[in-house]
Amino acid sequence: MYDVVIIGAGITGCSVARFLSRYSGRFCVMERSEDVCTGTSKANSAIIHAGFDAAHGSLMAKYNLIGNRMYPELAKELDFDYRNNGSLVLALDEDDIPKLEALKENGEKNGVEGLEIIGRERLKELEPSVGHVPVAALYAPTAGIVCPFGATVAFAENAFTNGVEFRFNTEVKALIPAKDEEGKNCWVVQTADGSVRTRAVVNAAGVYADILHNMVSANKIRIIPRKGDYLLLDRRTGGYVQHTVFQVPGKFGKGVLVSPTVHGNTIVGPTAEDIDDKEGNDTTSEGFDDLMEKAGLAFDDLPLRDVITSFAGLRAHEARHDFILGEVEDAPGFFDCAGIESPGLTAAPAIGKEISDELMKSLGLKENPDFVGTRKGFIDAKRLPLDELAELIRKRPEYGRIVCRCEQVSEGAILDAIRRPLGARSLDGVKRRVRAGMGRCQSGFCSPRIMDILAEEWGVDVADITKSGGHSEVIVGLVKDRI
Repeated sequence: MYDVVIIGAGITGCSVARFLSRYSGRFCVMERSEDVCTGTSKANSAIIHAGFDAAHGSLMAKYNLIGNRMYPELAKELDFDYRNNGSLVLALDEDDIPKLEALKENGEKNGVEGLEIIGRERLKELEPSVGHVPVAALYAPTAGIVCPFGATVAFAENAFTNGVEFRFNTEVKALIPAKDEEGKNCWVVQTADGSVRTRAVVNAAGVYADILHNMVSANKIRIIPRKGDYLLLDRRTGGYVQHTVFQVPGKFGKGVLVSPTVHGNTIVGPTAEDIDDKEGNDTTSEGFDDLMEKAGLAFDDLPLRDVITSFAGLRAHEARHDFILGEVEDAPGFFDCAGIESPGLTAAPAIGKEISDELMKSLGLKENPDFVGTRKGFIDAKRLPLDELAELIRKRPEYGRIVCRCEQVSEGAILDAIRRPLGARSLDGVKRRVRAGMGRCQSGFCSPRIMDILAEEWGVDVADITKSGGHSEVIVGLVKDRI
């Protein structure tokens, strides 16, 4: 019998797991995919919102602000990349200035500090690359950027180290209320691999959260997948933009942004299109045309020749446009983390702490005396001083063998990605942890060697290695018999 089963290993589910591991109990994360961070959490803008645009009094506004303030310390404790770079919301003409004033007023009601409306001269000082169209901006100095993969993996590794179990390739098929041996309420969680019992369930299933919620509650919800296309520019564009640059929001959210990433790339996006397919992450030329047109309003010479890849992500938009959090009234022991769309990445640690504390009170959990609140991240050899790099290579020669040339990722780093807690089992798993394959050639050069390393480490045939688990085989046949 588990105390808590968390369904979904995205940033929210892993945050709940990490904060829940502060308490003693038997906890499990179930994930339908082969790794953490494979859904909404892997395909987003990677920004930490200041909190000025969420409706005052909403759960989005509350947890955005708390999460924003938690990230700097969490990044130190769990050793993942985060940077406080600030954001700008551009007014593209004089008629937009009252909208900036309304955002500023709303942000101040939400508790956001340091908001300031600036004119064009100050805007050009802060962001020299901005184009000729913008006339003013709302400056939010508390906004930031983060690596969503790094943060999710950090939460998961720390949870695992503190005793949380993770089950991958485990899709939940049904949730059935039941009684335990003492006659107390519990849940039977049915999966394709059998059933388990648990005292409580946390629904952190992203775009599938409505399906789980509607299994157990008469009060139905509907998650609408909202697709957003993105363009990612090469790291040689690093420095083109310093802040996260938005435009005045419209019907579908904050509009197209241009932002640096913590790894030195530039990201442009997203579009916003409501779709029916919960797996509909295909990209379109129409989406990219829309991105380029809107981004061109903010920047005259955006270096779009340096686009190295494109992708699409799905936001879990609920019709009421707010987070759905906490124990479901007509399903005791079932806790929702549903409708977690933007600013979900920002709010995730605040949600994780809140839900874990609710579970502690509901289940009578005691503090975990062995809880370890810190975690050491991956070695990034590019950031080491030369003498430290030389010493590392002397001790571990595999760190001197570069596999991914674009991102300068060594065999040592790839081995660490595989051997660490919840280690990578696929090409994308390695990519999310140490960026092998993230560069300009998009793994065109390094993927065969990474596949060999994965196969050697896991003791399988190289043909069994996938891009991202499931039926994403890379090798689909042989042109001749192997010798």
